[in-house]
Amino acid sequence: MDKIKEIGQKAETKMQSSIEFLDETLAHIRAGKANPRILDGIKLDYYGTLTPLSGVAAINTPDARTIVVQPWEKQMLKDIEKAIMDSDVGITPDNNGEIIRLNIPPLTEERRKQLVKQAKQEAEEAKISVRNARRDAIDSIKKSVKEGVAEDVAKDAENEMQKLHDRYIKKIDEVFAAKEKEILTI
Repeated sequence: MDKIKEIGQKAETKMQSSIEFLDETLAHIRAGKANPRILDGIKLDYYGTLTPLSGVAAINTPDARTIVVQPWEKQMLKDIEKAIMDSDVGITPDNNGEIIRLNIPPLTEERRKQLVKQAKQEAEEAKISVRNARRDAIDSIKKSVKEGVAEDVAKDAENEMQKLHDRYIKKIDEVFAAKEKEILTI
């Protein structure tokens, strides 16, 4: 019985991490609003160490269309500007000698559709991950029957796995629907 609970907990942990990974991935998809998290992937050389942008500068959003990057050391301005230019953010930085401004352009209809398609792909990958966790758990449950666990207990556990799977798939659909609405809202 304890083994069955352990299998269920392991599967739920995997499913939960799929949701968390999806949230993190969708946060990096630009939705036409200024979101400092789109800069999370940018790293630059800081005294010989590859450091995230947030480790060398303060990143703020003074309004819905602007991100402001204020380096803690002025000599880092050029390096930060270059790192943003070299990244896949797709926004040209505006350096005024003190801070770097990123003006987020409004998204075109075509770009919005591309972003929705990208978000849908990420959601689908999360669903696959949840399905794999369910499959692995059910396989483990079936193996435990061969090791002496009662068949009715195993059947109940398989049904619980299916319910858990359905709950997480529904969560993924909700997360995707919220991101799709955010992207398509002008």
